[in-house]
Amino acid sequence: MKFSIGGSLKLAFRPWVEGLENIPAEGPAILASNHLSFSDSFFLPAVLDRKVTFIAKAEYFTSPGVKGKLTAAFFKGVGQLPVDRSGARGAGEAAIKSGIDVIERGELFGIYPEGTRSPDGRLYRGKPGGLARVALATGAPVIPVAMIDTEKIQPPGKVVPKLMRPGIRIGKPLDFSRYHGMDGDRFILRSVTDEVMYEIMKLSGQEYVDIYATAAKRQIADAEKAEKAAKADKGDKGDKGEQQDRVAE
Repeated sequence: MKFSIGGSLKLAFRPWVEGLENIPAEGPAILASNHLSFSDSFFLPAVLDRKVTFIAKAEYFTSPGVKGKLTAAFFKGVGQLPVDRSGARGAGEAAIKSGIDVIERGELFGIYPEGTRSPDGRLYRGKPGGLARVALATGAPVIPVAMIDTEKIQPPGKVVPKLMRPGIRIGKPLDFSRYHGMDGDRFILRSVTDEVMYEIMKLSGQEYVDIYATAAKRQIADAEKAEKAAKADKGDKGDKGEQQDRVAE
């Protein structure tokens, strides 16, 4: 199913790729990518000959009905791995365990260090948990990846994707074996994550913002609420002014 989906995506969108030679023909590696669109997890596997396993919410695999079964089949077909987000530490620990399992099988593990999609196309601070801990626990090389223009294909709220060419730049593998076994040191985790994010920034050309994308999303949501409240307040004042004018007449 991966090949049929990948072939269809390549035929329809014709993504361009740079740096394919940096993907090892065999053996484990971690693909660390920026995250611009829901489609990132589909375009990257589509251009590779090897399977890439990404993490996905377990709900995508357990929804009832025909639609639920089709969704589950699609996610399995493109190499998505269900992760139970329940429990004290949620998806974080589950994702790390799943990532280590994938690496120990000698496969490619895909991860988004930002932890969520960028709300505005900029590159945000990487979270020091999943990526660095999997890399240091396994000794697997980390390959930085930059998705280009995928957010323009299907912006939030758009159902029908726009037919255009996204791009993918794949950087040279980063070796963190010197830190092997130090996955409990938060300063090392931060250093490894920042080094990977710097390489992604160079590949993508994105503006870097040194806050987490989740915090940026909250700021944007708060600003939108404040703007709506201000407009509503202005409208209420306008209505009251009109009523007063009528009374005066």
